[in-house]
Amino acid sequence: MVQEPDVTALLIEAANGNQAAQEKLVPLVYDQLKRLASGYMRRERSGHTLQTTALVHEAYLKLVGQHSPHWQNRAQFYGTAAQLMRRILIDHARRHLREKRGGTQVILPLEEALAFTPEHSEDLLRLDEALDRLSKLDPRQSRIVELRFFGGLSVEETSSFLNVSPITVKRDWAVAKVWLYGELRPDNGNDGKTVGTR
Repeated sequence: MVQEPDVTALLIEAANGNQAAQEKLVPLVYDQLKRLASGYMRRERSGHTLQTTALVHEAYLKLVGQHSPHWQNRAQFYGTAAQLMRRILIDHARRHLREKRGGTQVILPLEEALAFTPEHSEDLLRLDEALDRLSKLDPRQSRIVELRFFGGLSVEETSSFLNVSPITVKRDWAVAKVWLYGELRPDNGNDGKTVGTR
């Protein structure tokens, strides 16, 4: 097993365009990328046309194809991967909706959204829009939701990825869930305006 500093060094070299480093990196990060993708796919509707392996491959190609990557360590790399996977799934959901044309929107509170597998692309898009608003107010809380909800990571894994304490992850996770509940509630009364997270 390769130690963290070796992976980090390869990530930095790959970010600087070193093709050999990119090739060495694939087997070292693939299992964790697949785990992240599996977490995302568990939340998708049944019969989804995008498979876990395809999501991993598409995200990896985008990661190593970035002209100026913003990751300098393992945590940033996986955080960026989680964001890319979410974006890929959101784009897929938007295409699905365009093809569908005219489906009715189902409104669910966050506690139901967190407990079910979305059957409707609209639900995923509403959650994505709420997360975009949250990321403007508190980027760390938004990342925690991405990693915990979509990526299926534990508090400890999220803590490690974001380089914060498990207590901070638990606190931010709780606050983010309350904020998202308020945003996703059909009777939130804010007409698309956001409420503060603190």
